[in-house]
Amino acid sequence: MARLDKGGSGNGKDLPAAVVDCALYEDGERIPGQVGLEKILDRINPGAGRFAWIGLYEPTAAQLQRVADAFDLHPLAVEDAVHAHQRPKLERYGDTLFLVLKTIVYCDHEEITPTSEIVDTGEIMVFAGPGFAITVRHGSAPPLDAVRRELEADRHHLGHGPAAVLHAVADLVVDHYLEVAEAFQTDIYTLESEVFSPDKPVDPARIYQLKRELLEFKRAVAPLAGPLQRLASGTLADIPASVTAYLRDVADHHQRATERIIGFDELVAGILNASTAQLSVQQNSDMRRISAMAALIAVPTMVAGVYGMNFDHMPELTWRYGYPAVLTVIVVVCTLIYRALRRNKWL
Repeated sequence: MARLDKGGSGNGKDLPAAVVDCALYEDGERIPGQVGLEKILDRINPGAGRFAWIGLYEPTAAQLQRVADAFDLHPLAVEDAVHAHQRPKLERYGDTLFLVLKTIVYCDHEEITPTSEIVDTGEIMVFAGPGFAITVRHGSAPPLDAVRRELEADRHHLGHGPAAVLHAVADLVVDHYLEVAEAFQTDIYTLESEVFSPDKPVDPARIYQLKRELLEFKRAVAPLAGPLQRLASGTLADIPASVTAYLRDVADHHQRATERIIGFDELVAGILNASTAQLSVQQNSDMRRISAMAALIAVPTMVAGVYGMNFDHMPELTWRYGYPAVLTVIVVVCTLIYRALRRNKWL
């Protein structure tokens, strides 16, 4: 196993900028004092229940490469951890597990518009191997300091080593899925009430935007089912049986989140169909009103057209009561048509 060099081309000065925390743990307790990256390897002893947990945030290729050289991380996993934008997955490289998790953050907004950003995605990668756990965060992934404090307060669970860190991070991410699902449900119900309200129709672009954001949510959550099932299956020697039980609980929560998202997808599709149907009904109603008005206008237009032909021999032209008679006929016919249209709810 290579070592973390202090000087040379290792770019040691800018490495701490990416390191959020670096600590050694023995039998579930944090070893007091600050432990530098250069000295951490000399103090790792997996057989004695000691392991290191290094937290990184958006490291550069050079920064992560120093850690990768120290812990013999696979180049493909390192490349994924640097560039991010990966699908959730679980890979094994030798005796190291590499887990990719998509994180979801709910973006506050007053109302949904055609350009609203409802969710934002980030990534957390976890390397778990003999004597070490390395977490790499990208984008809007939530900080892991609270997870670290909770684990440090639970000596028994943290005593399981890197597997406990892997479980805690996965549990945090899945819990956030459920929280975002709750907020998403509020948005859906609000939009649904607007669609079925008697006020003006809802702009379909707002519903499309909600559906697009829901699709982004689904793409982040759904692919994680396979990796969690593998972790919870008990077939991985790296995961103690006691941690596997916790991972089964995480997998169950993930399934609940996935089922809720699928239900949301169907509900939003129904809202979109309802909105489209309402627009169609409104357009048909408008066309009926326009047709009814055209029918009313057609009667005086036809009569006026007949008497505007200027023929020489039209008996009604010399009749004293011809003009009031024609107006009376127009009014009577228009009234009859109007009543018929009202009875049939065209007006």
